[in-house]
Amino acid sequence: MRQNPTLKKIAEKLNISISTVSRALKDHPDVSPDTKKKVNELATLIEYDPNPYAVNLRTHSSKEFAVIVPSLSNYFYHSFISSIEEEARVYGYSVIIYRSSNDPAIELEILKSCRHKRVSGIFIAITAQTKNMEPFLKLDVQGIPVVFFDKVPNYESCNKICVGDAHAAELAAGEILRKGKKHVLAIFGDQNMSITKARLERFTACLDSSNEKILLNVIYASSSEETEAKVLKILSAGIKKDFAVFCMSDEILAGAMKAIQRMGLKAPEDLGIIAISDGMIPQIFYPEITYAETSGFKLGKLAFGRMMKCISGSSFVQTIIDESVLVSGGSL
Repeated sequence: MRQNPTLKKIAEKLNISISTVSRALKDHPDVSPDTKKKVNELATLIEYDPNPYAVNLRTHSSKEFAVIVPSLSNYFYHSFISSIEEEARVYGYSVIIYRSSNDPAIELEILKSCRHKRVSGIFIAITAQTKNMEPFLKLDVQGIPVVFFDKVPNYESCNKICVGDAHAAELAAGEILRKGKKHVLAIFGDQNMSITKARLERFTACLDSSNEKILLNVIYASSSEETEAKVLKILSAGIKKDFAVFCMSDEILAGAMKAIQRMGLKAPEDLGIIAISDGMIPQIFYPEITYAETSGFKLGKLAFGRMMKCISGSSFVQTIIDESVLVSGGSL
């Protein structure tokens, strides 16, 4: 079996000390140009690469960021990760992706792994059941900054980068009122998540504060499959005139649209459809779905900027909110 090249092997072949090899590879001024040339030529010849774990042990940090998300099937997270990778590359960092499967036990194991790897920082969208902040606080004490995004804790003393949940819900509710819809089916996600609570509160408040008499039916679904089943059951019982469906996320929108298509219904002729979305799912339908935009890519830029300030020594915590814009399609 071929053994990996090491500093010791280079030192033995050139009959010099390991410390001299190490300094030569770092272009240290105490090492002669001739020795540097020989060391670098041999290192290239035998394809020597520094052991990243050994480097981490010496520097107490890696040049890696960890991104932890509940799932990878969400386009919002894909665009967030793409944004982080784009920024990290500019600063000489790499990115490692972890999936918690929305399981707090798995999330905890991932945090331990990140600590052992001595990652430079962690971006995380927490699970719906994450309540204990102690593991995150310990990371911060150990010099590993944590930036929460999208699905964030209620805990105040931490860095949070959020989409404008309340603003997005208000935009959607306002558009429903403007279009004169009287019967509204509103589909929200996990009731324990702060993102659901913020969107639900503002959406219902906006409808309640209007002078219009709106008949609102609120349901909850934790997946696109559950959404499809629940919406299918409701639509099968028949729909009223001026009926609209509101979906609080892309995942819910995908399930709702499948149920609507299975029923042979079309927007905007039979019903109206509006969502809060990153923008990709609404564009695959015709007519395109009207949505309040929450951009994962823009959120990634904001999160990375906050992370770099933390790494530079910023000790105060901050909550940054990226406000939404309404993108009109032909579905409402």
